[in-house]
Amino acid sequence: MIRENQKLLNQLNMLTDGAATFAAMLLSYWLRFDVLSGDRTLSFGHYVWLGAGAALLMLIVFAVAGLYGSFRIRRFHVEAGRVAALNMLVALVVMASVYLLHLSDTSRLTVVFFYVVSTMLLIGKRACLRLLLRHYRAMGYNQKRVLLVGAGENAEAYMEKVAADRNFGFDVIGYIANSESGIKLPYLGGYSQLEDALQRTKPDEVVAALPAEDGNWMAQIIQTCEKDGTKLSVVPFYIKYISSNPQIDSANGLALINLRRIPLDNLGNAFMKRATDILASLLLIILTSPLMLIAAIGVKLSSPGPIIFKQERVGKGKKTFYMYKFRSMKTNSSENTGWSKNEDDRKTWFGSLIRKCSIDELPQFFNVLKGDMSLIGPRPELPFFVDRFKEEIPRYMVKHQVRPGITGWAQVNGLRGDTSIKKRIEYDLYYIENWTLAFDLRILFMTAFCMFNKEKIQRRPVKRH
Repeated sequence: MIRENQKLLNQLNMLTDGAATFAAMLLSYWLRFDVLSGDRTLSFGHYVWLGAGAALLMLIVFAVAGLYGSFRIRRFHVEAGRVAALNMLVALVVMASVYLLHLSDTSRLTVVFFYVVSTMLLIGKRACLRLLLRHYRAMGYNQKRVLLVGAGENAEAYMEKVAADRNFGFDVIGYIANSESGIKLPYLGGYSQLEDALQRTKPDEVVAALPAEDGNWMAQIIQTCEKDGTKLSVVPFYIKYISSNPQIDSANGLALINLRRIPLDNLGNAFMKRATDILASLLLIILTSPLMLIAAIGVKLSSPGPIIFKQERVGKGKKTFYMYKFRSMKTNSSENTGWSKNEDDRKTWFGSLIRKCSIDELPQFFNVLKGDMSLIGPRPELPFFVDRFKEEIPRYMVKHQVRPGITGWAQVNGLRGDTSIKKRIEYDLYYIENWTLAFDLRILFMTAFCMFNKEKIQRRPVKRH
């Protein structure tokens, strides 16, 4: 039943996308020529055909990009970002086609309106569809029946993730293992009885989460699922070491799992982020220069010592650099090993004021301009603490594969100052493995909100998907 429902849902998704894109062109025509009262050099029929062509092109592009499959485990912000990017491609192709076909009288502003309106409609429709499906799945409908193979830590982790968000619509009907465990599911027998269990339960999918000691059963489980024609997903026994977004590479046809795929390893992504950092830091230096001048005077008058506090931190590639801040504390002997706390008697009265508003961080825009830091990224740490944490916290050093940031995903979720380092690393790794420019923009907006609503900041659980 789930397969028929998914097929129908995919067809409905395509149909409504096509209708929304066509309607977006007509609405853009109305905005351009009726609301803005432009001169109509081409007839309305021209834009009708243009809208139909754009809708067909959009359906082809989205289908090739895989947007018409199941989106149960695809996060909404990821899908929305892909829709916006692919729709930009459609708009550019439409614009190029207009010139290639010598239809230069076509309103370019209409095409711009078309991109904005169609993107809003396509993303809005997906948001509504997800809300509708969430409602029905919470009522017990549109559930995907899953048979779990394996018992132990990984199987329990899978059950925990599924139970954490029932809106995914996964109904785990039982488990197969060579012995019963504490999993609160019907026990359906040992691994050798999988074929019989598939015939009896007819699941939509099998999830194999075998412990390392049962790995010799994997080949038989794969063969059994393929013989039955049932989709199989695998939770590797080494899952705790895999990122939330691994990549499959190939060595002359041999599949290789890249355990830690980092989007910023891509030269194009790295260029976009660095270019954004340079332009944004220059703009922010100009805009905040009057505030920095006031802060510099205040620091100088409030206590003896330098205006700028330079502290060695560990950055990308484990290379050290000097991070700049307006000095907010009295000069002291523990400034390179002491832990900064919310209540700290080393702060000056003016230092407490500028720290409350994060004004002390403004000189770090110069660190960004130099290339030591980024606007967004994991916060850099003192060498003293890096040497300590790398021995105590698994995967701690992964954060040094990207430039550190002035603010980051951990900070906007309340993990600042004297808070859990382990939790911070979870958030930092999630950011590193799921980086996009849209994600950076989201963190920037959240940072601005947090500066004015610090008492409302709540920590949010990290979701791996």
